[in-house]
Amino acid sequence: MIHKKTRTYIPAGFEIKWESLEPLYTELRDRSLNSVADLEKWLHDRSEVEAALEEDFAWRYIRMTCDTTNEELLQNFQYFATEIEPKIAPYSNDLNKKLVDSPWVDKLDHKKYFIYLRGIKKSLELFREENIPLQTEIQVEQQKYQSITGSMSVHIGDKEFTLEQASVFLKDTDRAKRQEVWEKITERRLQDKDQLDKLFDHLRELRHKVALNAEFENFRDYMFQALGRFDYTPQDCYAFHEAIEKEIVPILREQAEKRKKALNLDSLKPWDMDVDVSGKPALKPFNGGNELIEKSIQCFSNINRYLGERLEIMKDNSLFDVESRKGKAPGGYNYPLSETGAPFIFMNSANTFRDLTTMVHEGGHAVHTFLTADLELNDFKHCPSEVAELASMSMELISMDNWDVYFDNEEDLKRAKRDQLFDVLKTLPWVAVVDQFQHWIYTNPGHTDAQRTEAWIEIYEPFGAGFVDWSDHKEAENNLWQKQLHIFEVPFYYIEYGMAQLGAIAVWKNYKENPEKGLQQYLDALKLGYTKTIKEIYETAGIKFDFSAGYVKELAAFVKAEMDKL
Repeated sequence: MIHKKTRTYIPAGFEIKWESLEPLYTELRDRSLNSVADLEKWLHDRSEVEAALEEDFAWRYIRMTCDTTNEELLQNFQYFATEIEPKIAPYSNDLNKKLVDSPWVDKLDHKKYFIYLRGIKKSLELFREENIPLQTEIQVEQQKYQSITGSMSVHIGDKEFTLEQASVFLKDTDRAKRQEVWEKITERRLQDKDQLDKLFDHLRELRHKVALNAEFENFRDYMFQALGRFDYTPQDCYAFHEAIEKEIVPILREQAEKRKKALNLDSLKPWDMDVDVSGKPALKPFNGGNELIEKSIQCFSNINRYLGERLEIMKDNSLFDVESRKGKAPGGYNYPLSETGAPFIFMNSANTFRDLTTMVHEGGHAVHTFLTADLELNDFKHCPSEVAELASMSMELISMDNWDVYFDNEEDLKRAKRDQLFDVLKTLPWVAVVDQFQHWIYTNPGHTDAQRTEAWIEIYEPFGAGFVDWSDHKEAENNLWQKQLHIFEVPFYYIEYGMAQLGAIAVWKNYKENPEKGLQQYLDALKLGYTKTIKEIYETAGIKFDFSAGYVKELAAFVKAEMDKL
């Protein structure tokens, strides 16, 4: 069993509601601090309150996404977003001031607290009282995306499928069947196009106001600060996009040509991209959610016993919800439980190969949650996405040598590895497109829906536009961005996937060369949480935090060479 951390500050029987929280925040704000020891005790007490709040919020979010049709669960989530968070925000700002203004702050261990204090100072710079109600409204509004997309389903034959379940048919060797299903999925998405456009327009306006209130020209520049991007600039992102276009897109174009020839087609249509070119049926690595969990525990155990034990602990404590069903929010995530020290894995499995990679991806995040559970302050566990996604994407690649637990047929195993490596490369242009699109959206805040569509196509086309012929399906192409949850719910959280993907390739390269050392460096890096800079964490993993054209080229060549061996 797992046990929550013992509380030393929060009273016994504590219930998370504002009436109980306010006295704790008042005490923290008004407490006298007469020594470094007092200040460190105060930091620990504050951390304990924040961990309890985070875990409470986590469960509200988890339960709501597991059943988007349950009004009570939605209200519980919204209560936190509207009644607790806005009231905490000014107190948190006061506590940040108290810390920074304390005469004892300079006596704290600089190495230990540097990253934490840097983040606190940035929060103080960005805080504006007038943004509290706006951020509350944004929090509530962006959840509407889950409700809209979670209720989407299609009928195929006489059965109803969620869009995740229906997408399995896109791997069918019968081209007419694939086309029929793709058209149904697309038609269903387009039914809510105007509703999602309207929702996004509202979110864009609210976010722009937040940026203006904080004295930024636009929301892009505000978010670079709010996300704590101390290590790179918007210009670095554009350079990364260019490197992907130059080094990755030609490899994928070559792969698309091979696909077209293998399928004996004049042109590739959107429903031709997921079917196996060998003419064999789709890979089926497991049957049902329980088997997926059991096989993943075995796979992780075969890499390292500690890793398997983490997933075993989660299974024993019912910390998985993996199967797709109607009313469940789309996508997948690993949600850390700050007090418990374990995470919850949520996903929408439909018994596909993609579900296997989602599980090992979220499993990488889960391992990271366990490795950072005992860090001294809750904030030390708040890794930037460039590090968090390194944990998950590296695990996708490291685990490949143990995928024989999912495939007892050698040819299927090779197919799975080829598909995975192709996906690694395919991820990069999509990351560049989504990121560049968001740069455009928020640096052109007054744009119309028509201008947004035009910008989307202008950005998407140079990256290959999925390497398919969209000529008969322009509306579907125009609307592809609406599939990306991050654009609605976590703006600007996407370029990190590209940076982490490069890092993951480098981690895997080290692991291939020396499994024991490569794995240990990876785990040592994750244990740091966010107590070092991103660059230092990557160096601990034995890799570089680098997204220059030269580095992209070097790692792409390594992946291509590995693909050619299969």
